[in-house]
Amino acid sequence: MPGRTKRQPAAARARAPGESGFLALLGERVRAARRQCGLTRKVAARQAAISERHLAQIEAGVGNASILLLRRIAAALRVSLVDLAASAGEEPAAKTLVRRLLERLPASRWEEVAILLARDFGAEAQSRRQRIALIGLRGAGKSTLGLRLSRHLGVPFIELDREIEQEAGMPGAEIFSLYGPAGYRLLEKRTLQRVLREHPRAVFSVGGGVVAEKETYFALLSRCLTVWLQAQPEEHMARVMAQGDLRPAAGNDQAMAELRRILAAREPLYRRADFAVDTSGETADASFARLLAAVQSRR
Repeated sequence: MPGRTKRQPAAARARAPGESGFLALLGERVRAARRQCGLTRKVAARQAAISERHLAQIEAGVGNASILLLRRIAAALRVSLVDLAASAGEEPAAKTLVRRLLERLPASRWEEVAILLARDFGAEAQSRRQRIALIGLRGAGKSTLGLRLSRHLGVPFIELDREIEQEAGMPGAEIFSLYGPAGYRLLEKRTLQRVLREHPRAVFSVGGGVVAEKETYFALLSRCLTVWLQAQPEEHMARVMAQGDLRPAAGNDQAMAELRRILAAREPLYRRADFAVDTSGETADASFARLLAAVQSRR
């Protein structure tokens, strides 16, 4: 009759919230896998020893309720559906343990773990040690120590800020003025990808703000041996002014407060580097000796 709604099967009405969505997703995956294998539903059903009608129901998201029962049991036991359904001896116990640990990992820790895995097991786990990237705030000694390190190792010294300016054809200040921080970071990401591709062996000096962009920083951490050159805020300030930038002198108190705020905000990100070298209160020679020793121990 017009306006009369079709009643759902009893099994469908008994499903808990979210289970219909699970069955729909399962159906999509089954259908996609079948098509990827180049099989018709009839052939796939015959090979799986089930009826074509049953397979059609699964692909339509109206699967057998037994998969939902198994899913509920897995949830109650705090294991994955794969743990219960996997064949005996299908994967090593250590691999199972790693997978279970990853499943229990809070979302806030995913990025940290991804970096650690990429460093040791990524596509460039070995070659990344041939690229040394120095990070940190202005005045930490990236240019001075980076140039000395590149000469000692006999590899190019690349200042990413200069590469960005060449890419854009204008000074960094103009890039910020025209395109804003977002435009600059986009250009930084593109430039970093290029220089990493062009230089399998090099020492890089990278702007302190790179840590604020997740994808760019991840590329740096996973493809380079990264070193955080750190110093006390007062030394950062003094070194910048000694380089001829007298802007902080006009409002020293405010500038120092801002510097401390930036350093505090970025410190957890800087600590994701492979190691840190504190240049506070040291001569350039002493800092370089410590940097070189740390780099050589990890290469």
